[in-house]
Amino acid sequence: MTSGKFIRTMALLACAGAVAACENGSSPFERDVSAGPVSEAVLRQRANTPPAQNAGRTTVWDLFGAGQDPNVTVEVNKYIWNATQQILDFMPVEAVDPFAGVIVYGYGTPPGGSRAYRATVYVQDPALDARSLNVALATSSGPASPDTVRALEDAILTRARQLRLQDTRL
Repeated sequence: MTSGKFIRTMALLACAGAVAACENGSSPFERDVSAGPVSEAVLRQRANTPPAQNAGRTTVWDLFGAGQDPNVTVEVNKYIWNATQQILDFMPVEAVDPFAGVIVYGYGTPPGGSRAYRATVYVQDPALDARSLNVALATSSGPASPDTVRALEDAILTRARQLRLQDTRL
């Protein structure tokens, strides 16, 4: 009797899931944009914006499609990646994940310095931009000062821009 209830419950949940997947594409939060006059700024914005219905829309059939393999594509900026390795070459590399854009460094003392630092660098975006780089810097006694972190980020970004300018395949 218990297995019969379990099967009925699972069948009911499967039917409810199938019905929920069959939406008509409308949402109670969508606004009717055809009501009333539309300003020129709104028309320009609509022309430069992809339709909301198609942007980021997925279906259950996307699971079976031959989309891009996330294990093959690398979404990090190669100039920031290489500049980070050049600037922080005094630190030992502990872990690297090029697909996620993370480099974890162990403790190392910079040339001419007396304090040992350890860093975790996260390259978030393929763009050569300051927002693409996130550095966490720590000493043995706690987090490093924000000025030191900012100076390190500036050095990495400056070197990345130099590497980009030197690249002949641009």
